[in-house]
Amino acid sequence: MAQVMVTIAGKTYRIACADGEERHLEGLAASFDAKIEDMRAAFGEIGDMRLHVMAAITLADEMHETKKRIAALETELAELRSFASAGDERTQVIEARLAEGVHKAAERIERLARSLNSPGQG
Repeated sequence: MAQVMVTIAGKTYRIACADGEERHLEGLAASFDAKIEDMRAAFGEIGDMRLHVMAAITLADEMHETKKRIAALETELAELRSFASAGDERTQVIEARLAEGVHKAAERIERLARSLNSPGQG
């Protein structure tokens, strides 16, 4: 198991993570640290704990909104796939009807050609 040193709000923490996840964890810590600094810039020095809680809640809210958006996009995608599938079925029905119509027209043309080529016609 790997360990990473991260700095959040000026304090260094050693955190364990799975091998290969070090950069990801460092990125998450940097993102959280940046959010704390944003809160500090917006609200001033209101206490580290309050800044940390506000930053965590803000990130949780962003994640919640992102999940809602993903769910909406997944629903929209499912509807589009359903529509496309229904469109494929309609296309198959139309193609089958068209093929049947072409086949019937070909049979009529053949009958007409035979009748024109029959002896005694002229």
